[in-house]
Parts: sequence; structure tokens; C-alpha cells
Amino acid sequence: MEYVYAALILHETGKEVSEEGVTSVLNAAGATVNEARAKALIAALEGIDIDEAISTAAFVGAPAASAPVAPAPAEKKEEVKAEEEKETEKDKEEEEETGMEGLGALFG
Repeated sequence: MEYVYAALILHETGKEVSEEGVTSVLNAAGATVNEARAKALIAALEGIDIDEAISTAAFVGAPAASAPVAPAPAEKKEEVKAEEEKETEKDKEEEEETGMEGLGALFG
């Protein structure tokens, strides 16, 4: 994530978003830089309009009114509900197993 932040800092300050720039920002912050990750980020950003990407990004915690979401079709809702039930059942089973292990330690 720090690589993306470095690229955003460079962009916001009007500097060229480059491998060297990202590396410099991360070094200045005291981070250990992985050259391959910096290179991969720059390659991924090639042809991307950062201003547009920022304005259309869905930020966690953003007000719901800023990005209206269409309701899911009934089929999708059923699939999601079934998936949630499976996860809940799996969690309950794991809790029971963990609890039994604890009881075994008492009588061990």
C-alpha cells in the first residue's frame, strides 16, 4: 500500500510518477524498497488517468449517496444468503471444536 501512497504523493505534488520517484519517497519515509514492486506499480499505472481514478474510486466509509448501487437480482440475493448461512454454520462448528479442545485440557 505504501507504494500506492508514494505514487499519490508524487501525483499530488505535481511530480512525475516514476520508479525513481516512488523509490525516493519510500526511502525518505524510511521504508525498505522492493525495486520489483516499484517497477510493477509504475507498469500498472501506465495509461491510467490518476485524477479520474481518484474521482471514481469507491472509498470505504464514503457516504452511500455518493455511489448509488443497484439492487441485486433475486437470484443473487439467494446465493448471497445461502453463502452467508454456510459461513455462519462453519463458524459455529469451529467454535464448538475449539470449546471442546479447551474442556479436554481441564481433564487432561
